[in-house]
Amino acid sequence: MNRLKALLPWLKNRYVLVGLSLLIWMLFFDSHDLISQLSYKRKLNQLEDNKNFYLSQIDEVKEDKEELLTNLEKLEKFAREKYKMKRDDEDLYIVIREE
Repeated sequence: MNRLKALLPWLKNRYVLVGLSLLIWMLFFDSHDLISQLSYKRKLNQLEDNKNFYLSQIDEVKEDKEELLTNLEKLEKFAREKYKMKRDDEDLYIVIREE
């Protein structure tokens, strides 16, 4: 009962009521509400993780490219393994293992 009497003057104050209603509106009903902000933050973190992953992949591909352009043995090995290339006097057999 004492708590209710202590809160009653605050609840009669129109500035407090307007402030509370504005706070409730901004937290739950506005287009930029709390739930939307949290989902945007989660999406931003996910996109930043993807960006970091793709930047590291780009660095690896650049290193591989540089290595392939400078080392002919690596280039030949890459062409044979990836694109199944062969020399004119060779036969190529591809073994497919069934599981």
